[in-house]
Amino acid sequence: MQRNFFPLWLGLTAALFSACKQEPSATSTTTSTPAAPAAAAQGDVAVIKTSAGEMVVEFWPDVAPKTVENFKKLAKSGFYDGTCFHRIMKGFMIQGGDPLSKDPSKEAMWGTGDPGYKLDAEFNSRSHQRGVLSMARSQDPNSAGSQFFVCLGDAKFLDNQYTAFGKLVKGDDVLGKIGDTPVAPSASGEPSKPTVRVNVDSITIVPASSIK
Repeated sequence: MQRNFFPLWLGLTAALFSACKQEPSATSTTTSTPAAPAAAAQGDVAVIKTSAGEMVVEFWPDVAPKTVENFKKLAKSGFYDGTCFHRIMKGFMIQGGDPLSKDPSKEAMWGTGDPGYKLDAEFNSRSHQRGVLSMARSQDPNSAGSQFFVCLGDAKFLDNQYTAFGKLVKGDDVLGKIGDTPVAPSASGEPSKPTVRVNVDSITIVPASSIK
């Protein structure tokens, strides 16, 4: 991923377009299995409050403990508050978590920011499907930091290459709304630059039992 999810996705951009052409229905569908009720989540969950509405994500510490711990730590510190989803690819994913996206004057650098350190990959058997939360990275497998993405459809070609660490349990309609945000070509020509800012007002960590 650019540090953009593609240098924080490396050269996966080409692979992505190839996959989309070969299996257009797989990356464009929005009829995947509905998110499980929030009550099914255990432990802590993340409430992602955006300008398009709220989404709730459960974590998978059993397969990505250090990644989950890092995301929670950043969220609790307010690191994500005021960022935005700077990269949106319809039918594929929405990407956010770049601290540089808090500053509109640094838009040319969005997709390159991080918390000042890198995480070791925790690749696992959880498949990238609609609603799955995963870490963006560069060509180096151990280069994730704070940027994350949420899948809009089936993206199994990312399995065992990106660290999946959670899944949406509430707010699938909000995810769909964000995924339908109009986009324009980015600096690289990729049709993924939102023409309307989708702000991340806050990400808070709360007990799953508090979500109704």
